[in-house]
Amino acid sequence: MPTPIRVAVTGAAGQIGYSLVFRIASGEVFGPDQPVILHLVEIPVAMGGLDGIEMELDDCAYSTLAGTVKADSDHLEDGFRDCNFVVCVGSIPRKQGMERGDLIRINGPIFTSTGQAVQSAAADDVRVLVVGNPCNTNCLIAMSNAPDVPRDRWYAMTRLDENRAVAQLAHKSGRPVAGITKMAIWGNHSATQYPDFYNTLIDGKPAPEVIGDDEWLQTDFLKTVQQRGAAVIKARGASSAASAANAALDTLKSIVTPTPDGQVHSAAVCSDGSYGIDEGLIASFPLTSDGTTWSVVQGLTHNEFAQQKVDATVAELRTERDTVKDLLG
Repeated sequence: MPTPIRVAVTGAAGQIGYSLVFRIASGEVFGPDQPVILHLVEIPVAMGGLDGIEMELDDCAYSTLAGTVKADSDHLEDGFRDCNFVVCVGSIPRKQGMERGDLIRINGPIFTSTGQAVQSAAADDVRVLVVGNPCNTNCLIAMSNAPDVPRDRWYAMTRLDENRAVAQLAHKSGRPVAGITKMAIWGNHSATQYPDFYNTLIDGKPAPEVIGDDEWLQTDFLKTVQQRGAAVIKARGASSAASAANAALDTLKSIVTPTPDGQVHSAAVCSDGSYGIDEGLIASFPLTSDGTTWSVVQGLTHNEFAQQKVDATVAELRTERDTVKDLLG
């Protein structure tokens, strides 16, 4: 039997966490032969909820669940001790009418301590996925406060945006989602993100050729994907939960599994300067993985429209970075 993988999930008793931890425990991400020890982390007032989740995990009798550890957020080092993966779900959620800048300043200190705890307690091979928003800048804060953890170990989630974009193209084209390939998100997980439909394929053909409606792609499609999170909040009165958890699982799978030929996946990573995006920014790119680390897909081109969209989302990331520069270790 392989040595168990330790996976920490912050905000484990929240709606996203509840949708996430059982699927990790089931073997869906790391495989049916890989045991997992779950580290469930919550704020002190929510620890009772973790007791119930631990009971339910026991009651599922997963053959891949090798144990659980509970820790409160006042003792993050205990929660992250020897963890190979840290999934940062816990954050103050965006509510209707809340400005993005408010989120940045509210959540920033949370991710300062997150980074420090990752550095001091996690396993040497730790990989960190930030889900809590604004995830790009939260990831930047955490990474900056863990200077000894290699920069290629840090990810912020834009897979939900990719999944949303794929679904919209599938609806419009009348093709199944499996026929949509090479969709990638550029930049920030925000209303400025750029879902790169020009480099996307539908049944192996360029998406604009199949859709046949550039005006829809440049307007309604972009607006729907960019503002989907706000639309969900308006409709259900709370942020995306099940779809966000699903995207986090998709991201983890893409990190640990070699990318199939002809495919890409989206995540925000520490820019290496590719495509002129500032080195050190946490920006979303089209990526491939070898199962251990990632590479930015090279050789893609942007027309004038697309380049303007990429430039705009990168400019927003720079502004967010400057907003939290006092929190960057």
